[in-house]
Amino acid sequence: MTAAAEAVGVIPARRPRATFLRRLFSRPTAAVAAVVVAVIVVSAVAAPLIAPYPKNEFDYEHLFASPSFAHPFGTDELGRDLLTRVMYGGRTSLEMAALATLLAIVGGTAWGFLAAFRRGWTEEVMMRGADLVMGLPVILLGLVLVAAFGSSVPSLVLILGILFMPATARLTRSAMLSELQADYHLAAVSVGAPPWQIMLKELLPNTMPVILARASIVAAEAIFVEASLSFVGLGVQPPTASWGTLLQNGYGDLYRSYWYPLFPGLVILIMVLALNALGDNLQRVLDPARR
Repeated sequence: MTAAAEAVGVIPARRPRATFLRRLFSRPTAAVAAVVVAVIVVSAVAAPLIAPYPKNEFDYEHLFASPSFAHPFGTDELGRDLLTRVMYGGRTSLEMAALATLLAIVGGTAWGFLAAFRRGWTEEVMMRGADLVMGLPVILLGLVLVAAFGSSVPSLVLILGILFMPATARLTRSAMLSELQADYHLAAVSVGAPPWQIMLKELLPNTMPVILARASIVAAEAIFVEASLSFVGLGVQPPTASWGTLLQNGYGDLYRSYWYPLFPGLVILIMVLALNALGDNLQRVLDPARR
């Protein structure tokens, strides 16, 4: 049995990782999506260093100025540079999306794995709870949760994490059930490998394609839902700005400045599309069955 265990330990990984980046960026859509995401993230994170104007520099002589060389995105109702505001608003939107994604992935993965391991009534209760939450419209449920928890940034992160946790749990449970029937898992159990070791070294790495793809999609959905909540006035509150609040403010002045809501809306659209494309390509690269 010891020899068998040692043999199991030297079996090469099912999915080689050494050429992951090369395989990922050999796909044109993945390369373009990764570059787009990187550019938007870097511009938001480095906004204090690279933004063309200070965060709240008012210019009352150029209210609602049209796009120009000095102001590529134009200016807002107080003469502030819109490109600068979009960059700073991205810091809030991306920070919330990242934290909400982390919460949804960690909580949903634990939820799904527990349901897969604890079959019977425990699994039924957990999955029926997930089905109940998933059966409600996301925006409607978000509005209810905002009324319960408030619209502060920490509350919105918690709400977004809760909204996307059930779907993550159902997806990871399905992936785990498939892995539990695989030969390598049965072999590891037969030689007496500890459950925690099987989980961390075998099951979790082999479900990573699904988890990574889901994380990218959750980030895109979090950005979209946050923007939707902010657009109706129940998301990020002033003086904090996000892409959603910029879209809301611009919509109120649509007939005076059509470019005001146009550019924040385009950034949201491009980021969501890029994250979805990146998630799909991640799963295709990491999962041989989808290549």
